[in-house]
Amino acid sequence: MTNRLLLTALAFAACAPEPAGGSASRASGSVALSRDDALVYAVDADLDTLFVVSASAPADAPRAVRVGRAPVTVVVAPDDTVYVANRFGRTVSVVRRGDAEVALTLAVGVEPFGLAVSADGHALYVVNAARRTDLETGSVMAFDTATHTLAWETAVGPEPRALTLLPDGTALVALARSGDVVTLDLSTGAVTRAGSDLFRELNRAALARSRASPDPVESGPATRHPRSLSALTTSADGAQVYAAAVLSTDEVLNTRPGAPTATSRTDGPRRATRAGYGAASACGRVRPVVAPALLTFDATGNATVDDASTDEACGAPSPGRPPLFLTSTVPGVPVQGPAALALAPDGARLFVANRESNNVSVVPTRPEGGPGGRLDPRAPSRPDARAQQVVSVGAGPTGVAVSRDGRTAWVFNAFDHSLSRLTSDDGVVRQREVTPLGRDVLPPDVVAGRALFFSASSPEMNDPALGLSCASCHPDARDDGHVWNTSEGPRDTPSLAGRLLARTAPFHWNGEFATASQFLSHTTRDRMGGRGPSSTMEAQLMAFLMAAPAPDNPFTTATPPEVKARGRAAWAKAACGTCHSGEALTDGRFHDVGTLVTAGPVVDRREFLFFGGLNTPSLLGIARTAPFLHDGSAPTLEARLRLGQSTDAHGRTSALSPREVDDLVAYVRSL
Repeated sequence: MTNRLLLTALAFAACAPEPAGGSASRASGSVALSRDDALVYAVDADLDTLFVVSASAPADAPRAVRVGRAPVTVVVAPDDTVYVANRFGRTVSVVRRGDAEVALTLAVGVEPFGLAVSADGHALYVVNAARRTDLETGSVMAFDTATHTLAWETAVGPEPRALTLLPDGTALVALARSGDVVTLDLSTGAVTRAGSDLFRELNRAALARSRASPDPVESGPATRHPRSLSALTTSADGAQVYAAAVLSTDEVLNTRPGAPTATSRTDGPRRATRAGYGAASACGRVRPVVAPALLTFDATGNATVDDASTDEACGAPSPGRPPLFLTSTVPGVPVQGPAALALAPDGARLFVANRESNNVSVVPTRPEGGPGGRLDPRAPSRPDARAQQVVSVGAGPTGVAVSRDGRTAWVFNAFDHSLSRLTSDDGVVRQREVTPLGRDVLPPDVVAGRALFFSASSPEMNDPALGLSCASCHPDARDDGHVWNTSEGPRDTPSLAGRLLARTAPFHWNGEFATASQFLSHTTRDRMGGRGPSSTMEAQLMAFLMAAPAPDNPFTTATPPEVKARGRAAWAKAACGTCHSGEALTDGRFHDVGTLVTAGPVVDRREFLFFGGLNTPSLLGIARTAPFLHDGSAPTLEARLRLGQSTDAHGRTSALSPREVDDLVAYVRSL
């Protein structure tokens, strides 16, 4: 049960666009359409099932095809062959149109997400979050669809999620954790560009101010870091690539009501914000510190985005591209957690499935007007052509597909196992019907806890004006790879999944919360602006977090027994078990392992280190949670052990030989 629990929540999308106007860009994530639009395909990760639904009669009983473990993405090839990425199965299922069972299963890497089929149908591309032999780097695989043999596999970077194909024979690959794109030559499988200029382009003004001022407190607006870059699609002419992501701030966050800032100044533009996770934007409004965004790139992989730290991002976007931030014009209805996006066939609108706010954003690609940029002017009740529409759907949407005529969109809602049909005859998009496809198979308290964890609109969990959810910082109930600047000091987001959280009290890096109830109350009230969960809700949240599986880790079973044995011996020699003990591998005590930040603009403030050190984290499932330590200063496990080896500040590692360090890393990686 636990291995498939999160999968509906974790279904990061991956588009499969064809170059130069290919219709496959009309679908993304957990839902797709047959080439003639007669069939809707939806994958349900809880049920390990591909549902085949009649587009003309969606209320009729769907055909259910059993696929692999935790299917998250579905694409349709030009010959109507269906491919399904099974996240926890390390497989791709091949299903022929009309068949009631899987025709073939392809072995792939760890946690496959992204799928794409070439325009001629000859190649299938699979994006793996990690490789079976290297958890720190994911890959793209290319298969010949005629023989189903592997043509090549290329390492592309940490935690990739999606790819989109370009007319020139290249592809852009989205890296979820680092929030960047990699350019890949599809003819050879070679990486031709390992990153982009996205961060620099998003933060032009902030970086210029920082270079001009020696005082980091007075350096101007905070930068925004792209994270959870999880879905890509290409415009019909191949000139633009659109990406769904979130932007996380490095604003100094006042995480405790009335707490002093972490800097020496409190009157500059970089002063800590009020308690809560909202930061003032350049245009005076408060944006959540994790803000949903649409990013754009040109065909060479260069970012073409507005500056996130200036008024440019608050008003009309620059000509020729959609707004940077996803916003809502409906009072009390937030937008958060973009998980999938699809382009209407005429290129005029993007449909973005927002998993955490249970809605779909409909965004004009050219809101300033021009060809394909306006909605139907005959519609008397239509919204302003420059505005984004927000359409409520079912719970936890993770996929969207648009019909060839652009009048119908299909959305799969993973949390309630339903299919929404949206129509747009007059330019205004409306939900017409919701069809249930399956039923919950998870325990009721886990289902309820999952809904709360991923909700951006629950008044108990958050302030809908900010639209944050627990998943905003803990995607997949894991971690976002971001080191937050807080009034307590730099804090790396810890992973929650698979760590027996209820048994790891006290909570937070500072360990100031003795119980889970205190921890949840502080987070939802003081940081997210909610009323706070009831005791029943707290129990449901913890039930979900206790059931949430750790990231898939082949080293748990694939590490040779002799290597594990040597690693355990090195673990004992270095006295690692002194602190990392018990079932959850934490003693629940406090230690300074030589990593406290004592200098710089953001330091670990001693008044917040209530017990003289930092709370010992669990090591369960640690292999795929880089960066490491409370300040994110260790990019790899090996780097941490070697950096602190001479001081013995973090275990008695000075006595370890280089071979023993390698064995210890291998052992810890297998936990």
